[in-house]
Amino acid sequence: MNYRTYAILLLTLCVSLVTFSQNSTDKHYRHLRYNHVSPYIKLAGIYPISAKEALNSSHYTFTYNKQNQLTEVTNYHYATERRHPLASIGAYKTVITYNGNQETRVYLYVNGERVPNDRAVFKEIFTLDKKGNYAKLEFYDLDDNPMESNWGISNYTWKSYKKMIIEQRFNLKGEAKNLSSYFEFGTTGMTFRNDGTPIGKYNLNEDFEIVNNSAGVASYQDTYDENGNHVKYTYHNKEDDLVINPSGLAIGIKIYDDKGNYIKQQHLDTNGKLLRERDVPNNQNIRLSSIASKKDSLEIKRIALGYLKALQELNPVLMDEVLNDSLNKVTIGFNRSIRKEVVTSISREKMIENATDWNKSGTRFPPDPNNQITILDIYHRMATVKLYSDNWVEYLHLIKLDGKWTIINLLWQHKDVNRYPY
Repeated sequence: MNYRTYAILLLTLCVSLVTFSQNSTDKHYRHLRYNHVSPYIKLAGIYPISAKEALNSSHYTFTYNKQNQLTEVTNYHYATERRHPLASIGAYKTVITYNGNQETRVYLYVNGERVPNDRAVFKEIFTLDKKGNYAKLEFYDLDDNPMESNWGISNYTWKSYKKMIIEQRFNLKGEAKNLSSYFEFGTTGMTFRNDGTPIGKYNLNEDFEIVNNSAGVASYQDTYDENGNHVKYTYHNKEDDLVINPSGLAIGIKIYDDKGNYIKQQHLDTNGKLLRERDVPNNQNIRLSSIASKKDSLEIKRIALGYLKALQELNPVLMDEVLNDSLNKVTIGFNRSIRKEVVTSISREKMIENATDWNKSGTRFPPDPNNQITILDIYHRMATVKLYSDNWVEYLHLIKLDGKWTIINLLWQHKDVNRYPY
């Protein structure tokens, strides 16, 4: 896209924004209606809130024109939702325009620059049939050239057949593609409730008959509650019996709080027996860390002091224990060639080597080293420590992985500040 074309596009968007502000209606929703089925399903918000409540809540704003057409979706949703090419947007603003039987969506960052959505495409053009239903979707890059999504799909086609909508997907070569990169459904049939929520998605053969895929799955079926939450999904064979899918479950249960935040997931087998469950974190229901335990405090001190002791006592095994594999150790240095202070670093491997021979003479430290430690802060699995020794002042970051504390960041300088030019 050349500069003139881009400038015209931005001007058009700005004019459109002014027009929208004069002739538009905003509605605010806590969440998008979950959709893991198809882009055929219309964007919809659930859990409506007032404009006042939206000021201090994670939400989406839907903007409609006088014809009640959706023209913008502004993403103020900062909860830690799972990103999914069908279920999330991944852009600050979605701008939707209409021209004849086409609906075009472009995606913008906060500063107005165009960005890809969660399908990794820059523009989507839907073509509608005579009844106003989606018949085709095509993906484009910034230069308006056809492109493939992150699932290798360039376009979708849809048509009615009996009580189903038939969906097919193709790449840029015109080759048929599966429903997604991780789920083997080719040509598929979809059924819907009156409110637009999906009931089932079916794997079809060339005669549009329901058939099992190679894993023995012929359909997955969805249940939504009265609030629009996606609460259940199940996997079936062509006889409609429950079957275990490739991920090892037959039934998935999703549990929500009173504000529609997804808080728990359960997986069940074909008999409804619980296989596993887990809490789903989100920043709308935050559990703060408890006060650090005495055990953690003592271990943090041991690990932090262990770094000094490993140097002082020639103990490379201890040095290897206390340093994280991703250690970042830096200090202030002076580059003589550019006459400028710079940051210099020392590798983890060099530190282990130093613990082997750096103090072989026994003269690098006093006979009775003065190692002092202050724990500045501990939060859950992170800690900040200050070390004050005969030689250096150092700030350490520690991290707890698999129950073990190690030093991951280390910033140090000489205790004698006269060693520095300023």
